[in-house]
Amino acid sequence: MADRRRFKLTPLTRRRLANFRANKRGFWSLWMFLALFVASLFAEFIANDRPILVKYDGAYYTPVFVDYPETVFGGDLPTLTKYRDREIADLIAEKGWMVWPPIRYAYDTINLDLDRPAPSPPSADNWLGTDDQGRDVMARVIYGFRISVLFGLTLTIFSSIIGVAAGALQGYYGGLTDLLFQRFMEIWGGMPTLYLLIILASIVEPTFWWLLWLMLLFSWMSLVGIVRAEFLRARNFDYVRAARALGLGNVRIILRHVLPNAMVATLTFLPFNLNGSITALTALDFLGFGLPPGSPSLGELLAQGKANLQAPWLGITGFVVLAFMLSLLIFVGEAVRDAFDPRKTLK
Repeated sequence: MADRRRFKLTPLTRRRLANFRANKRGFWSLWMFLALFVASLFAEFIANDRPILVKYDGAYYTPVFVDYPETVFGGDLPTLTKYRDREIADLIAEKGWMVWPPIRYAYDTINLDLDRPAPSPPSADNWLGTDDQGRDVMARVIYGFRISVLFGLTLTIFSSIIGVAAGALQGYYGGLTDLLFQRFMEIWGGMPTLYLLIILASIVEPTFWWLLWLMLLFSWMSLVGIVRAEFLRARNFDYVRAARALGLGNVRIILRHVLPNAMVATLTFLPFNLNGSITALTALDFLGFGLPPGSPSLGELLAQGKANLQAPWLGITGFVVLAFMLSLLIFVGEAVRDAFDPRKTLK
């Protein structure tokens, strides 16, 4: 009974959840986005040039997890098995069977059996066609969606933590601390982010984490102003003064009494910040300063569509996927904003 009372929702939380559910567009957009994201986490089981399960000569193998040499399946060379090779497929079929994913291509698999030059249009084998290197577009979209969302989520989480901490310190202490921090942000915010990325990309090859930390140097400032304003407003409230009079330390007052109120405004901006993070990565990939060449990327797909106007399925696919994903996030953000709006009441 004690645990049940401990996790009981407050009336305010129940009202916010009810307001969020009342926004049908945002509510269903959240479930659709989560379904797509969770499915993309298992991309190797949806699109892969390796079988999920192989039974050969009475033994079971999982190529999706483990690399096996050809000699395991009766081949002559100790190299990695190419399961799409007809000879290997015939050897396995003689003594067993294979369970393939729905799409028999990974994001970097080149279709060598095309009946026309790449990029080839959609077909029964390549549902969304191939790009200019003969790689399956559907597979690249699935993997690219996963990378975009994971990059956006990671950047949003870390930038939010830093931004909230910086805004809290500014707003709570005020005075000289606030003044110096504001001047620093004015200088730091004026740095040409794109030029720095171009310069550094010419020196080192960008990777997922390298690009993430570089963008984190500038993206954390998006929430500072909101949190700072909330702390400036709340630091002179009666309950904060009472906490000081009772001898509570500044850290405890910030974390326990002021930060929960500031997080209300912060949470409403998180879906929009996630949207901006995904868009930033897409723009860098489109310009050629993003993820390493060959990485599955929605921005690189858009760049291929621009460079291959005779293959409209490339640009259309990239546009539809991005527009749909970003629209879902916008709808979720609107629903979250309505949920935390005290003026919104259920009719």
